[in-house]
Amino acid sequence: AGPEKKSRIISEEEKRIIAYHESGHAVLSYVLPHTDPIHKMSIISRGRSLGYVITLPEEDRFLKSKRELIDNITQLLGGRVSEEMNFNDITSGAQNDLDRATKITRKMIMEYGMSKRLGPITFKGEEEEVFLGKEIASGPHYSDQIASAIDEEVHNIVMDSYEMARKILLKNKKTLADLANELIEKETLSRDEILKVLSKVESKKSKRVEQLEEKSEVLNTKSATVKTIKEKAVKATSRK
Repeated sequence: AGPEKKSRIISEEEKRIIAYHESGHAVLSYVLPHTDPIHKMSIISRGRSLGYVITLPEEDRFLKSKRELIDNITQLLGGRVSEEMNFNDITSGAQNDLDRATKITRKMIMEYGMSKRLGPITFKGEEEEVFLGKEIASGPHYSDQIASAIDEEVHNIVMDSYEMARKILLKNKKTLADLANELIEKETLSRDEILKVLSKVESKKSKRVEQLEEKSEVLNTKSATVKTIKEKAVKATSRK
């Protein structure tokens, strides 16, 4: 994303818009169960970005489930939804978010076979390398009807995710405002500062963590029980 640019002058109105935009991302990242935990957020410009939310995975992952991808799309749309909710207007600031959300959705449908309507099928793009002559074959390898169905699926998934983002942010509108105001005042917030504001929000992620911890505890208990039984069996054998 590049180094922070504190020298860039931003008006107070734009500062508010950016703060609410980034807070929309942060609230959704906290609430949704299949997004990475928040590490930091700021309204100090960085590279081409006027603000940012940094999330970090809890572990190395090589696969993405459909649920994770949908939650990622929803989280990406949070900035635009927050702008619309709080200012009754939208800005060009969500351009990169919208681009990324659309690309993820297209990959889900065209490469990962995650569309119920189109089934577990991949669709070649408009430019495919011919395996022998390495020439470029122009034009998609599917009908206009399929192309139209792909576009409809992309639209439906993005709009469903947009509505989910709106529903969550409306439910937590006061907390969203509290986080935005805290960000306006301090400009950069650490993980602890963010969680302090968001602690009153019900997080589906925390429930998932609790379930994993409970499952781990059960497995550890079973393992300890098996170990005890084996030890008793060994002692009984040695006595004989």
